[in-house]
Amino acid sequence: MFLVDKPKGLTSSRVVERIRKRFNVKAGHTGTLDPLATGLLVVLTGKFTKNASSFLKLDKAYEVKAVLGVETDTFDSEGRVLQRNNNEVTKEELEEVLKEFHGDIWQTPPPFSAKKMAGRKAYQLARKGISVDIPPKKVSIYSLELKEFQFPYFTLVCEVSSGFYVRSLAHDIGEKLRVGATVVEVRRTRVGPYHVEQAKGLEELLGYN
Repeated sequence: MFLVDKPKGLTSSRVVERIRKRFNVKAGHTGTLDPLATGLLVVLTGKFTKNASSFLKLDKAYEVKAVLGVETDTFDSEGRVLQRNNNEVTKEELEEVLKEFHGDIWQTPPPFSAKKMAGRKAYQLARKGISVDIPPKKVSIYSLELKEFQFPYFTLVCEVSSGFYVRSLAHDIGEKLRVGATVVEVRRTRVGPYHVEQAKGLEELLGYN
């Protein structure tokens, strides 16, 4: 098992591919991180790949930075801007909305996600301009804290269940505030009992440093 601190700009699959080639082993990750995201990626190799499903069910923790007043088709800053809103939001207004996001909630995954729809990943259909109706899924928020607020930017730290999308969280917060919001940075800090502080950078792991 490798605990990797994934760098920004790489897909999770690309990280796995590089580890597979470097160590000449069968390998697979246990929960996708978007190319935009950094942080803990658990990679299993050899016989351990059979245990992937149990890792997928583990709770996660994230730190996410988002910007208010912008809505994109991917729910993050790498997507196409759909609308902008210049209305100012106060810290108190944001904190009031955050109170609605706790415990079990229904969440719709982003259109550009790895969620399987009719045997294909949603982002594959979205890239072809095919509109897909992704059903909402019940997920859990165990803790949600506003770490920083400097309008229009805000940073949250959260502990959530498996299957949770922080991009959808930011998008839904933006909708509640009626100004829109989109993610600019995501860092996964924990997967179950494993913390990003235990992880190694990809280049270090591959022996380039």
